[in-house]
Amino acid sequence: MYSSKLRIFSGSSNPVLAEKIADQLGLPLGKIKLSRFKSGEVYVHYEETIRNCDVFLVQSLSHPINDFFVELLVMIDAAKRASARTINIVLPYYGYARQERKAAPREPISAKMVADVLTTVGASRIITIDLHAPAIQGFFNIPVDHLTALDLISDYLRAKNIANPVIVSPDAGRASTAEKLANQLDSPFAIMIKKRPAHNESVITHVIGEVEGYTPIIIEDMIDTGTTIVNVVEGLKERGAHDVFVCATHPLFSGNALQKLDHPNIREVVVTDTILLPDDRSDRFKVLSVAPMLSEATKIIMEGGSISTLFKTAGV
Repeated sequence: MYSSKLRIFSGSSNPVLAEKIADQLGLPLGKIKLSRFKSGEVYVHYEETIRNCDVFLVQSLSHPINDFFVELLVMIDAAKRASARTINIVLPYYGYARQERKAAPREPISAKMVADVLTTVGASRIITIDLHAPAIQGFFNIPVDHLTALDLISDYLRAKNIANPVIVSPDAGRASTAEKLANQLDSPFAIMIKKRPAHNESVITHVIGEVEGYTPIIIEDMIDTGTTIVNVVEGLKERGAHDVFVCATHPLFSGNALQKLDHPNIREVVVTDTILLPDDRSDRFKVLSVAPMLSEATKIIMEGGSISTLFKTAGV
């Protein structure tokens, strides 16, 4: 039985998601004490034995990312020293993923640094969802199960019966994802071309594809400040499109993004619970849970099988 040596523990970033995963597996969430010394240092204590157990640690690298990252490292170290058999990191959102290459001289490749640190501290496996750059999988020398929320989002959109939809990629980098969603929904797709004068800023310069008279569905892997999305929405409206659906896996929603996205030309913002959102959000925000997918992936890891059976699109 896969549950005999399986233990699931939550970090501080998203305990609600961890609880849902444990419930899906029919297991209690593991008992762990997480606290801070007065100096801010992290303290971790597993309050049950994990010797020779397959430990799954659930932690998203969301804001405050550096606190949650260090907490995860201490959790891994404590599990290793407690003689866990394997230490599997359920990392729904992989922080620092936008720094996966050098775009200018003397820049870091922080996504690789995160991979190196997680591996060095003692991680046995990474389970993550919709990496900003899929090539980040290659930064690890341990197994990486790269899941996607695309099927979850497409099933939700299909049930909405949206009239005259067009899938919109907000930049060339998301074109492949937009094409997959367009194929699943049997819809046309368009690409926005933009330039970035600074971090978290963008200006729409061109649109490739027809959007006039259509209902755009914008697909992203993450939404941070919301500035880019609002620019895309307003650019689509200027070109004769109807009000917009916005979809993304990871709702970072930094600063006043929640207020910014409560926009009159946005019909709905569809995201997942890879990052914990406040309860006092507008009804415009629809949150889909990735817990069933993560629990099924956990079963497959424990029992054997192919992760790709979780998805409609081959090659995931």
